[in-house]
Amino acid sequence: MALWFLGLLVLGLLLLWLAQRGRTRSGLPQGRVVYSDTGGWDRLERPLFSREFALTGKPDYLVADGADIIPVEVKSGRAPAQPYASHVLQLAAYCLLVEECYGRQPPYGIVKYDDRAFEVDYTPELEEELLTILEDMEADLAAGDAPRNHDDAHRCRACGHREQCSESLV
Repeated sequence: MALWFLGLLVLGLLLLWLAQRGRTRSGLPQGRVVYSDTGGWDRLERPLFSREFALTGKPDYLVADGADIIPVEVKSGRAPAQPYASHVLQLAAYCLLVEECYGRQPPYGIVKYDDRAFEVDYTPELEEELLTILEDMEADLAAGDAPRNHDDAHRCRACGHREQCSESLV
């Protein structure tokens, strides 16, 4: 009887160790996953939305770490020396959305590449950079002066504005 119990205990400890190891490799911080947009068609999370900034987004994960909600954005491919500026701004947008939707500003967010994760502090400077870019985008849209920013036909094919766009590549 004692040997059976010991075996069960060892198996339980092994499963806990494997789960912790998998979580560490995933790049997720400690805490409870409260939102996931990676589950496929059967797990459709609602997007986060800010009426004030006319901004919507679906982070890959939101993790509750104590009172904080930490956004995590997962990217495919190997990590650059520093996270790409566009990825940092996308993460900043998720931080802004978390603040508005959950009532508490996250201290940081995480950009996770295949081989490395970066903690990005959500500083007042990063928030100001994001708000400036959002204002510029809004002004460009209002003026009808929002040029295509790529030469990728695949992106145009997937764009919801391709029918009205005078610069569409497809």
